[in-house]
Amino acid sequence: MVLSLSTSVIAQSVDPIVIKGSKFFYKTNGTQFFIKGVAYQQDVGSAGTSSTSITYTDPLANATGCARDIPYMLKLQTNVVRVYAVDPTLDHDQCMSMFANAGIYVIADLSQPSESINSDDPEWTDELYERYTSVVDALQKYDNVLGFFAGNEVANRANNSDAIPFVKAAVRDIKAYIQQKNYRAIGVGYAADDDQTIRANLEDYINCGSAEDSVDFFGYNIYSWCGQSDYVSSFYEARTEEFANYSVPAFFAEYGCNKVEPRIFQETGALYGSNMSKVWSGGIVFMWFQETNNFGLVTVSGNSISTLTDFDNLSTAIAKVSPSSINEASYAPSNTVPRACPVVSSTATAASSAWLAASNLPPTPNEELCACMVQNASCVANPSLSGDDIEKAFGVVCGETDCEGVFHFGINGTYGAYSMCNATEQLTWAFDVYYKNQTANNPQNTDACDFNGAAKPQTPQSGGSACEALVSQAGAAGTGTVTSAPTGTVAPAESAATTSKGSAAGVNVPTVDFGTLRLGGFVTVAAMVGAVMILL
Repeated sequence: MVLSLSTSVIAQSVDPIVIKGSKFFYKTNGTQFFIKGVAYQQDVGSAGTSSTSITYTDPLANATGCARDIPYMLKLQTNVVRVYAVDPTLDHDQCMSMFANAGIYVIADLSQPSESINSDDPEWTDELYERYTSVVDALQKYDNVLGFFAGNEVANRANNSDAIPFVKAAVRDIKAYIQQKNYRAIGVGYAADDDQTIRANLEDYINCGSAEDSVDFFGYNIYSWCGQSDYVSSFYEARTEEFANYSVPAFFAEYGCNKVEPRIFQETGALYGSNMSKVWSGGIVFMWFQETNNFGLVTVSGNSISTLTDFDNLSTAIAKVSPSSINEASYAPSNTVPRACPVVSSTATAASSAWLAASNLPPTPNEELCACMVQNASCVANPSLSGDDIEKAFGVVCGETDCEGVFHFGINGTYGAYSMCNATEQLTWAFDVYYKNQTANNPQNTDACDFNGAAKPQTPQSGGSACEALVSQAGAAGTGTVTSAPTGTVAPAESAATTSKGSAAGVNVPTVDFGTLRLGGFVTVAAMVGAVMILL
Protein backbone atom coordinates (compact mmCIF):
# COMPACT_ATOMS: atom_id res chain seq x y z
CA MET A 1 0.00 0.00 0.00
CA VAL A 2 1.27 3.47 -0.79
CA LEU A 3 -0.03 6.52 1.05
CA SER A 4 2.65 9.15 1.21
CA LEU A 5 3.30 12.86 1.54
CA SER A 6 5.21 15.01 -0.87
CA THR A 7 8.86 15.42 0.04
CA SER A 8 8.71 19.05 -1.11
CA VAL A 9 7.34 20.81 1.95
CA ILE A 10 7.63 24.11 3.74
CA ALA A 11 7.69 23.80 7.51
CA GLN A 12 4.78 25.31 9.36
CA SER A 13 5.47 26.85 12.72
CA VAL A 14 5.14 24.39 15.55
CA ASP A 15 4.60 25.19 19.20
CA PRO A 16 7.65 24.03 21.21
CA ILE A 17 7.10 21.72 24.16
CA VAL A 18 8.20 23.09 27.53
CA ILE A 19 8.66 21.52 30.95
CA LYS A 20 7.05 22.71 34.15
CA GLY A 21 7.41 20.55 37.21
CA SER A 22 6.71 16.94 36.26
CA LYS A 23 4.69 17.68 33.12
CA PHE A 24 5.08 18.73 29.49
CA PHE A 25 3.08 21.61 28.02
CA TYR A 26 2.65 23.37 24.70
CA LYS A 27 4.53 26.63 25.13
CA THR A 28 1.95 28.99 23.65
CA ASN A 29 -1.44 27.74 24.78
CA GLY A 30 -0.36 25.87 27.93
CA THR A 31 -2.18 22.65 27.05
CA GLN A 32 -0.65 19.59 28.71
CA PHE A 33 1.28 17.38 26.29
CA PHE A 34 1.07 13.60 26.51
CA ILE A 35 3.53 11.59 24.43
CA LYS A 36 1.92 9.16 21.98
CA GLY A 37 5.06 7.93 20.33
CA VAL A 38 6.77 5.26 18.30
CA ALA A 39 10.43 4.26 18.18
CA TYR A 40 11.48 5.15 14.65
CA GLN A 41 14.72 3.61 13.47
CA GLN A 42 15.87 0.51 11.68
CA ASP A 43 18.89 -1.57 12.64
CA VAL A 44 19.15 -0.59 16.29
CA GLY A 45 18.91 -4.14 17.63
CA SER A 46 16.35 -5.57 20.01
CA ALA A 47 14.36 -3.52 22.47
CA GLY A 48 16.55 -1.28 24.54
CA THR A 49 19.83 -2.24 22.91
CA SER A 50 21.96 -0.96 20.06
CA SER A 51 23.84 -2.75 17.34
CA THR A 52 27.59 -3.15 17.71
CA SER A 53 27.93 -2.24 14.04
CA ILE A 54 29.49 1.11 13.30
CA THR A 55 26.94 1.73 10.55
CA TYR A 56 23.40 2.93 11.05
CA THR A 57 20.61 4.50 9.04
CA ASP A 58 19.52 7.99 10.06
CA PRO A 59 15.72 8.02 9.59
CA LEU A 60 15.55 11.80 9.82
CA ALA A 61 17.68 12.11 6.69
CA ASN A 62 15.45 9.86 4.59
CA ALA A 63 12.81 12.20 3.19
CA THR A 64 11.23 9.46 1.07
CA GLY A 65 10.85 7.23 4.11
CA CYS A 66 9.40 10.03 6.23
CA ALA A 67 6.87 10.91 3.52
CA ARG A 68 5.92 7.23 3.27
CA ASP A 69 5.51 6.68 7.01
CA ILE A 70 3.95 9.86 8.42
CA PRO A 71 0.41 9.30 7.06
CA TYR A 72 0.36 5.92 8.81
CA MET A 73 1.79 7.35 12.02
CA LEU A 74 -1.11 9.80 12.10
CA LYS A 75 -3.49 6.84 12.03
CA LEU A 76 -1.99 5.98 15.43
CA GLN A 77 -2.32 9.59 16.68
CA THR A 78 1.47 9.69 16.84
CA ASN A 79 2.88 12.96 18.15
CA VAL A 80 6.44 11.85 18.99
CA VAL A 81 9.08 9.71 17.32
CA ARG A 82 12.17 8.54 19.13
CA VAL A 83 15.32 8.11 17.03
CA TYR A 84 18.35 6.29 18.42
CA ALA A 85 21.14 7.50 16.15
CA VAL A 86 21.38 10.70 14.11
CA ASP A 87 24.09 11.59 11.61
CA PRO A 88 24.78 15.28 12.29
CA THR A 89 26.48 15.72 8.91
CA LEU A 90 23.30 14.97 6.93
CA ASP A 91 20.39 17.22 5.96
CA HIS A 92 17.32 16.78 8.16
CA ASP A 93 15.27 19.71 6.89
CA GLN A 94 12.75 17.77 4.82
CA CYS A 95 11.90 15.13 7.39
CA MET A 96 11.77 17.59 10.26
CA SER A 97 9.49 19.87 8.22
CA MET A 98 7.16 16.99 7.39
CA PHE A 99 7.06 15.93 11.03
CA ALA A 100 6.39 19.51 12.11
CA ASN A 101 3.54 19.87 9.65
CA ALA A 102 2.05 16.65 11.03
CA GLY A 103 2.36 17.85 14.63
CA ILE A 104 5.02 15.24 15.41
CA TYR A 105 7.93 15.97 17.75
CA VAL A 106 11.30 14.25 17.98
CA ILE A 107 13.26 12.87 20.92
CA ALA A 108 16.77 12.01 19.76
CA ASP A 109 19.43 9.91 21.44
CA LEU A 110 22.79 11.69 21.28
CA SER A 111 24.90 8.57 20.88
CA GLN A 112 25.35 6.19 17.99
CA PRO A 113 26.36 2.50 18.05
CA SER A 114 30.11 3.09 17.97
CA GLU A 115 30.10 6.31 20.01
CA SER A 116 28.35 5.96 23.33
CA ILE A 117 29.04 5.51 27.03
CA ASN A 118 29.88 1.84 27.38
CA SER A 119 28.16 0.01 30.25
CA ASP A 120 31.19 -2.05 31.26
CA ASP A 121 33.94 0.37 30.21
CA PRO A 122 32.45 3.78 30.98
CA GLU A 123 34.13 7.05 30.09
CA TRP A 124 33.06 10.59 29.25
CA THR A 125 35.66 11.94 26.84
CA ASP A 126 36.25 14.88 24.56
CA GLU A 127 35.45 12.60 21.60
CA LEU A 128 32.03 11.66 23.01
CA TYR A 129 31.42 15.28 23.96
CA GLU A 130 32.07 16.30 20.36
CA ARG A 131 29.67 13.63 19.09
CA TYR A 132 26.88 14.61 21.49
CA THR A 133 27.20 18.35 20.95
CA SER A 134 27.29 17.89 17.18
CA VAL A 135 23.86 16.24 17.32
CA VAL A 136 22.56 19.10 19.44
CA ASP A 137 23.96 21.60 16.93
CA ALA A 138 22.30 19.78 14.04
CA LEU A 139 18.83 19.49 15.59
CA GLN A 140 18.39 22.46 17.94
CA LYS A 141 17.10 24.70 15.15
CA TYR A 142 13.92 22.64 14.81
CA ASP A 143 11.13 23.68 17.16
CA ASN A 144 9.70 20.18 17.07
CA VAL A 145 12.69 18.70 18.84
CA LEU A 146 11.25 17.84 22.25
CA GLY A 147 14.48 16.66 23.88
CA PHE A 148 17.61 14.52 23.88
CA PHE A 149 18.60 11.31 25.62
CA ALA A 150 22.18 11.30 26.94
CA GLY A 151 22.06 7.54 27.44
CA ASN A 152 19.93 4.46 26.95
CA GLU A 153 20.12 1.59 29.44
CA VAL A 154 23.78 2.30 30.13
CA ALA A 155 23.51 0.73 33.59
CA ASN A 156 21.37 -2.40 33.55
CA ARG A 157 22.62 -4.37 36.56
CA ALA A 158 24.22 -3.65 39.92
CA ASN A 159 27.79 -4.41 38.91
CA ASN A 160 27.82 -1.83 36.11
CA SER A 161 25.94 0.89 37.98
CA ASP A 162 29.30 2.68 38.27
CA ALA A 163 28.69 3.77 34.66
CA ILE A 164 25.87 6.12 35.62
CA PRO A 165 28.09 8.99 36.87
CA PHE A 166 29.44 9.26 33.32
CA VAL A 167 25.90 9.53 31.94
CA LYS A 168 25.02 12.16 34.51
CA ALA A 169 28.16 14.10 33.58
CA ALA A 170 27.00 13.99 29.97
CA VAL A 171 23.59 15.32 31.02
CA ARG A 172 25.26 18.13 32.96
CA ASP A 173 27.57 19.12 30.12
CA ILE A 174 24.99 18.97 27.33
CA LYS A 175 22.58 21.09 29.38
CA ALA A 176 25.38 23.60 29.98
CA TYR A 177 26.29 23.56 26.29
CA ILE A 178 22.71 24.31 25.21
CA GLN A 179 22.58 27.21 27.64
CA GLN A 180 25.98 28.61 26.72
CA LYS A 181 25.16 28.50 22.99
CA ASN A 182 21.94 30.44 23.66
CA TYR A 183 19.82 27.74 22.08
CA ARG A 184 16.20 27.54 23.13
CA ALA A 185 15.54 25.44 26.23
CA ILE A 186 15.62 21.78 25.18
CA GLY A 187 15.43 19.05 27.81
CA VAL A 188 18.10 16.39 28.31
CA GLY A 189 17.17 13.08 29.88
CA TYR A 190 18.04 9.43 30.32
CA ALA A 191 16.24 6.23 29.29
CA ALA A 192 16.51 3.41 31.85
CA ASP A 193 15.60 -0.25 31.68
CA ASP A 194 13.35 -1.99 34.20
CA ASP A 195 16.03 -3.82 36.19
CA GLN A 196 14.72 -4.51 39.67
CA THR A 197 18.18 -4.68 41.27
CA ILE A 198 19.04 -1.04 40.58
CA ARG A 199 15.73 0.50 39.58
CA ALA A 200 15.06 2.54 42.72
CA ASN A 201 18.64 3.72 43.17
CA LEU A 202 18.94 4.73 39.53
CA GLU A 203 15.70 6.73 39.57
CA ASP A 204 16.99 8.59 42.61
CA TYR A 205 20.56 9.09 41.36
CA ILE A 206 19.70 10.56 37.98
CA ASN A 207 17.38 13.06 39.72
CA CYS A 208 19.39 13.93 42.83
CA GLY A 209 21.63 16.90 43.47
CA SER A 210 21.52 20.23 41.70
CA ALA A 211 19.19 20.87 38.78
CA GLU A 212 22.22 21.70 36.62
CA ASP A 213 23.54 18.14 37.06
CA SER A 214 20.31 16.13 36.91
CA VAL A 215 17.95 15.09 34.14
CA ASP A 216 15.17 17.26 32.77
CA PHE A 217 13.03 14.17 32.17
CA PHE A 218 13.16 10.43 32.81
CA GLY A 219 12.43 7.78 30.21
CA TYR A 220 11.46 4.29 31.33
CA ASN A 221 11.88 1.27 29.04
CA ILE A 222 9.34 -1.14 30.48
CA TYR A 223 7.99 -4.43 29.15
CA SER A 224 6.23 -5.91 32.20
CA TRP A 225 2.65 -5.88 30.83
CA CYS A 226 2.39 -8.80 28.43
CA GLY A 227 -0.83 -9.83 26.75
CA GLN A 228 -3.85 -9.98 29.04
CA SER A 229 -2.79 -8.51 32.37
CA ASP A 230 -3.84 -5.75 34.75
CA TYR A 231 -2.64 -2.65 36.53
CA VAL A 232 -1.46 -4.54 39.61
CA SER A 233 -0.09 -7.80 38.17
CA SER A 234 1.94 -5.95 35.55
CA PHE A 235 3.62 -3.89 38.30
CA TYR A 236 2.36 -0.72 36.64
CA GLU A 237 0.75 0.25 39.95
CA ALA A 238 4.06 -0.18 41.81
CA ARG A 239 5.99 1.83 39.23
CA THR A 240 3.39 4.60 39.30
CA GLU A 241 3.62 4.85 43.06
CA GLU A 242 7.42 5.11 42.80
CA PHE A 243 7.18 8.10 40.46
CA ALA A 244 4.23 9.83 42.13
CA ASN A 245 6.49 12.50 43.65
CA TYR A 246 9.15 12.68 40.93
CA SER A 247 10.19 16.26 40.25
CA VAL A 248 10.59 16.02 36.45
CA PRO A 249 8.43 14.48 33.73
CA ALA A 250 8.54 10.69 33.48
CA PHE A 251 7.27 8.66 30.55
CA PHE A 252 7.65 5.25 28.95
CA ALA A 253 10.59 5.63 26.57
CA GLU A 254 9.84 2.14 25.25
CA TYR A 255 6.91 -0.17 25.89
CA GLY A 256 5.05 -2.99 24.20
CA CYS A 257 5.91 -6.49 25.44
CA ASN A 258 5.73 -9.10 22.66
CA LYS A 259 5.97 -12.29 24.69
CA VAL A 260 2.34 -12.78 23.68
CA GLU A 261 1.70 -12.22 19.98
CA PRO A 262 0.05 -10.40 18.43
CA ARG A 263 0.28 -7.55 20.91
CA ILE A 264 -3.10 -6.27 22.00
CA PHE A 265 -1.80 -3.10 23.73
CA GLN A 266 -4.08 -3.48 26.70
CA GLU A 267 -1.52 -1.48 28.68
CA THR A 268 -2.08 1.57 26.48
CA GLY A 269 -5.45 2.17 28.05
CA ALA A 270 -3.92 1.97 31.51
CA LEU A 271 -1.02 4.30 30.65
CA TYR A 272 -3.35 7.11 29.61
CA GLY A 273 -6.04 6.25 32.16
CA SER A 274 -6.93 7.93 35.43
CA ASN A 275 -4.50 5.95 37.59
CA MET A 276 -1.41 6.75 35.54
CA SER A 277 -1.93 9.96 33.57
CA LYS A 278 -1.50 12.08 36.71
CA VAL A 279 2.04 10.72 37.03
CA TRP A 280 3.19 9.63 33.56
CA SER A 281 3.40 11.80 30.46
CA GLY A 282 2.56 9.02 28.00
CA GLY A 283 4.83 6.59 26.22
CA ILE A 284 6.65 5.42 23.11
CA VAL A 285 5.79 2.09 21.52
CA PHE A 286 8.70 -0.05 20.41
CA MET A 287 8.88 -0.05 17.39
CA TRP A 288 7.82 1.15 13.91
CA PHE A 289 9.76 -1.17 11.61
CA GLN A 290 9.32 -4.93 11.65
CA GLU A 291 12.64 -6.72 12.09
CA THR A 292 13.78 -10.10 13.37
CA ASN A 293 12.81 -9.14 16.93
CA ASN A 294 9.09 -9.05 15.94
CA PHE A 295 8.40 -5.70 17.58
CA GLY A 296 7.35 -4.00 14.36
CA LEU A 297 4.10 -2.22 13.60
CA VAL A 298 4.69 -2.12 9.83
CA THR A 299 6.77 -3.72 7.13
CA VAL A 300 8.34 -1.57 4.45
CA SER A 301 9.80 -2.27 1.05
CA GLY A 302 11.00 0.76 -0.86
CA ASN A 303 8.08 3.17 -0.96
CA SER A 304 5.56 0.49 -0.07
CA ILE A 305 4.28 -0.01 3.46
CA SER A 306 2.06 -2.70 4.98
CA THR A 307 0.51 -2.50 8.40
CA LEU A 308 0.66 -5.50 10.73
CA THR A 309 -1.83 -6.78 13.27
CA ASP A 310 0.05 -4.96 16.02
CA PHE A 311 -0.56 -1.70 14.15
CA ASP A 312 -4.30 -2.34 13.99
CA ASN A 313 -4.46 -3.29 17.67
CA LEU A 314 -2.53 -0.20 18.72
CA SER A 315 -4.74 1.97 16.54
CA THR A 316 -7.80 0.58 18.31
CA ALA A 317 -6.29 1.00 21.76
CA ILE A 318 -4.96 4.55 21.27
CA ALA A 319 -8.28 5.72 19.80
CA LYS A 320 -9.96 4.97 23.13
CA VAL A 321 -7.65 6.97 25.38
CA SER A 322 -8.43 10.43 26.70
CA PRO A 323 -6.00 11.31 29.49
CA SER A 324 -7.12 13.85 32.05
CA SER A 325 -4.98 16.96 31.83
CA ILE A 326 -4.32 20.31 33.41
CA ASN A 327 -3.48 23.66 31.86
CA GLU A 328 -0.06 25.09 32.65
CA ALA A 329 -1.54 28.26 34.15
CA SER A 330 -3.52 26.20 36.65
CA TYR A 331 -0.67 23.84 37.50
CA ALA A 332 1.35 24.47 40.66
CA PRO A 333 3.93 21.68 41.02
CA SER A 334 3.90 20.13 44.47
CA ASN A 335 6.72 17.67 43.85
CA THR A 336 9.61 20.09 43.44
CA VAL A 337 12.16 18.41 45.69
CA PRO A 338 14.70 16.16 43.93
CA ARG A 339 15.47 12.70 45.26
CA ALA A 340 18.26 12.05 47.77
CA CYS A 341 21.39 10.57 46.24
CA PRO A 342 21.73 6.85 47.04
CA VAL A 343 24.65 5.71 49.16
CA VAL A 344 27.37 3.59 47.57
CA SER A 345 27.15 0.00 48.78
CA SER A 346 29.17 -2.92 47.46
CA THR A 347 26.81 -5.60 48.71
CA ALA A 348 23.10 -6.19 48.55
CA THR A 349 21.07 -6.21 51.75
CA ALA A 350 17.53 -7.18 52.59
CA ALA A 351 16.58 -3.52 52.28
CA SER A 352 18.46 -2.53 49.15
CA SER A 353 20.58 -3.74 46.24
CA ALA A 354 24.22 -2.97 45.66
CA TRP A 355 24.91 0.46 44.18
CA LEU A 356 28.28 1.53 42.81
CA ALA A 357 27.74 5.14 41.70
CA ALA A 358 29.32 7.91 43.77
CA SER A 359 27.74 11.36 43.70
CA ASN A 360 30.93 13.04 42.47
CA LEU A 361 30.89 13.29 38.67
CA PRO A 362 33.61 13.12 35.99
CA PRO A 363 35.08 16.42 34.79
CA THR A 364 33.75 18.26 31.78
CA PRO A 365 35.63 17.20 28.60
CA ASN A 366 38.09 19.90 27.70
CA GLU A 367 39.83 19.36 24.38
CA GLU A 368 41.96 22.46 24.91
CA LEU A 369 43.34 21.08 28.18
CA CYS A 370 44.27 17.78 26.53
CA ALA A 371 45.94 19.54 23.59
CA CYS A 372 47.85 21.89 25.92
CA MET A 373 49.07 18.97 28.01
CA VAL A 374 50.39 17.18 24.92
CA GLN A 375 52.00 20.38 23.63
CA ASN A 376 53.67 20.91 27.00
CA ALA A 377 54.96 17.31 27.30
CA SER A 378 58.59 16.32 26.89
CA CYS A 379 57.71 12.69 26.16
CA VAL A 380 54.73 11.78 24.00
CA ALA A 381 52.98 8.62 22.82
CA ASN A 382 53.60 7.55 19.25
CA PRO A 383 50.40 8.56 17.41
CA SER A 384 50.51 5.39 15.30
CA LEU A 385 50.01 3.07 18.28
CA SER A 386 47.23 0.54 17.94
CA GLY A 387 44.73 -0.23 20.67
CA ASP A 388 46.73 -3.28 21.72
CA ASP A 389 49.91 -1.20 21.78
CA ILE A 390 48.26 1.37 24.04
CA GLU A 391 47.01 -1.34 26.37
CA LYS A 392 50.48 -2.89 26.67
CA ALA A 393 52.14 0.49 27.15
CA PHE A 394 49.78 1.42 29.97
CA GLY A 395 50.53 -1.90 31.60
CA VAL A 396 54.20 -0.97 31.69
CA VAL A 397 54.23 2.74 32.47
CA CYS A 398 51.52 2.66 35.14
CA GLY A 399 53.41 -0.11 36.86
CA GLU A 400 56.30 2.31 37.28
CA THR A 401 54.60 5.63 38.03
CA ASP A 402 51.43 7.00 39.58
CA CYS A 403 48.75 7.32 36.90
CA GLU A 404 46.13 8.96 39.07
CA GLY A 405 45.74 11.78 36.57
CA VAL A 406 43.86 9.45 34.20
CA PHE A 407 41.86 7.50 36.79
CA HIS A 408 38.12 7.41 36.21
CA PHE A 409 36.20 5.43 38.78
CA GLY A 410 32.49 6.05 39.14
CA ILE A 411 32.35 3.90 42.26
CA ASN A 412 34.32 6.29 44.45
CA GLY A 413 34.18 9.50 42.43
CA THR A 414 37.87 9.44 41.57
CA TYR A 415 38.58 11.23 38.30
CA GLY A 416 41.90 12.54 37.11
CA ALA A 417 41.97 15.88 35.35
CA TYR A 418 43.01 14.10 32.14
CA SER A 419 40.53 11.23 32.45
CA MET A 420 38.41 12.76 29.69
CA CYS A 421 41.24 12.93 27.13
CA ASN A 422 41.49 10.33 24.36
CA ALA A 423 43.60 7.20 24.78
CA THR A 424 46.73 8.50 23.07
CA GLU A 425 46.61 11.75 25.03
CA GLN A 426 46.19 9.91 28.31
CA LEU A 427 49.15 7.68 27.48
CA THR A 428 51.21 10.77 26.64
CA TRP A 429 50.44 12.17 30.07
CA ALA A 430 51.56 8.92 31.75
CA PHE A 431 54.73 8.70 29.65
CA ASP A 432 55.60 12.32 30.41
CA VAL A 433 55.11 11.91 34.16
CA TYR A 434 57.39 8.89 34.15
CA TYR A 435 59.97 10.61 31.96
CA LYS A 436 60.12 13.73 34.13
CA ASN A 437 60.47 11.62 37.28
CA GLN A 438 63.32 9.64 35.73
CA THR A 439 65.19 12.66 34.38
CA ALA A 440 64.75 14.93 37.39
CA ASN A 441 68.24 14.03 38.62
CA ASN A 442 69.63 12.81 35.30
CA PRO A 443 68.57 15.03 32.38
CA GLN A 444 70.60 12.90 29.95
CA ASN A 445 68.49 9.80 30.57
CA THR A 446 66.77 9.81 27.17
CA ASP A 447 66.08 6.08 27.45
CA ALA A 448 63.27 6.97 29.84
CA CYS A 449 61.24 8.07 26.81
CA ASP A 450 61.20 5.03 24.59
CA PHE A 451 59.10 2.10 25.83
CA ASN A 452 60.17 -0.02 22.88
CA GLY A 453 59.20 2.68 20.42
CA ALA A 454 55.83 3.47 21.97
CA ALA A 455 57.09 6.86 23.18
CA LYS A 456 59.29 9.56 21.73
CA PRO A 457 60.82 12.78 23.10
CA GLN A 458 59.74 16.20 21.90
CA THR A 459 60.62 19.79 22.68
CA PRO A 460 57.78 21.09 24.87
CA GLN A 461 55.98 24.31 23.97
CA SER A 462 54.01 26.32 26.49
CA GLY A 463 51.16 27.28 24.14
CA GLY A 464 50.80 30.67 25.77
CA SER A 465 49.22 31.90 28.99
CA ALA A 466 45.85 30.22 28.40
CA CYS A 467 47.49 26.81 28.02
CA GLU A 468 49.71 27.40 30.99
CA ALA A 469 46.68 28.25 33.13
CA LEU A 470 44.86 25.05 32.15
CA VAL A 471 47.85 22.79 32.77
CA SER A 472 48.56 24.57 36.04
CA GLN A 473 45.01 23.96 37.25
CA ALA A 474 45.30 20.26 36.40
CA GLY A 475 48.51 20.07 38.44
CA ALA A 476 51.68 18.06 37.96
CA ALA A 477 49.97 14.95 39.33
CA GLY A 478 46.88 15.50 37.17
CA THR A 479 44.63 15.60 40.22
CA GLY A 480 43.70 19.27 40.25
CA THR A 481 40.38 20.92 39.48
CA VAL A 482 40.16 22.63 36.10
CA THR A 483 37.68 25.48 36.34
CA SER A 484 38.54 27.07 33.00
CA ALA A 485 35.85 25.90 30.61
CA PRO A 486 36.51 24.78 27.04
CA THR A 487 35.00 26.69 24.15
CA GLY A 488 31.24 26.13 24.01
CA THR A 489 30.82 25.00 27.60
CA VAL A 490 30.11 26.43 30.98
CA ALA A 491 32.71 25.95 33.70
CA PRO A 492 31.73 22.95 35.84
CA ALA A 493 31.20 23.13 39.55
CA GLU A 494 34.40 22.46 41.45
CA SER A 495 33.10 19.20 42.87
CA ALA A 496 32.57 17.83 39.40
CA ALA A 497 36.23 17.82 38.46
CA THR A 498 37.92 16.97 41.71
CA THR A 499 39.82 13.81 42.47
CA SER A 500 39.15 11.96 45.71
CA LYS A 501 42.75 11.09 46.45
CA GLY A 502 42.07 9.51 49.79
CA SER A 503 39.83 6.84 48.31
CA ALA A 504 42.61 5.61 46.07
CA ALA A 505 45.50 5.89 48.50
CA GLY A 506 48.41 3.61 47.82
CA VAL A 507 47.25 2.67 44.34
CA ASN A 508 49.73 3.25 41.54
CA VAL A 509 48.07 1.51 38.59
CA PRO A 510 44.74 2.58 37.09
CA THR A 511 41.96 0.61 35.59
CA VAL A 512 41.71 2.64 32.39
CA ASP A 513 38.85 2.35 29.95
CA PHE A 514 39.27 3.10 26.25
CA GLY A 515 36.11 2.16 24.39
CA THR A 516 36.32 -1.60 23.97
CA LEU A 517 39.66 -1.79 25.81
CA ARG A 518 39.49 -2.66 29.47
CA LEU A 519 42.88 -2.33 31.15
CA GLY A 520 41.60 -3.63 34.45
CA GLY A 521 43.87 -6.66 34.50
CA PHE A 522 46.60 -4.54 36.03
CA VAL A 523 44.69 -4.12 39.25
CA THR A 524 41.34 -5.38 40.42
CA VAL A 525 38.44 -3.15 41.30
CA ALA A 526 38.56 -4.74 44.74
CA ALA A 527 42.03 -3.31 45.28
CA MET A 528 40.89 0.12 44.10
CA VAL A 529 37.93 0.63 46.38
CA GLY A 530 38.12 -1.88 49.18
CA ALA A 531 36.73 -5.21 48.06
CA VAL A 532 33.74 -4.12 46.02
CA MET A 533 33.90 -6.84 43.40
CA ILE A 534 30.37 -8.00 42.69
CA LEU A 535 29.43 -11.21 41.02
CA LEU A 536 25.85 -11.32 39.83
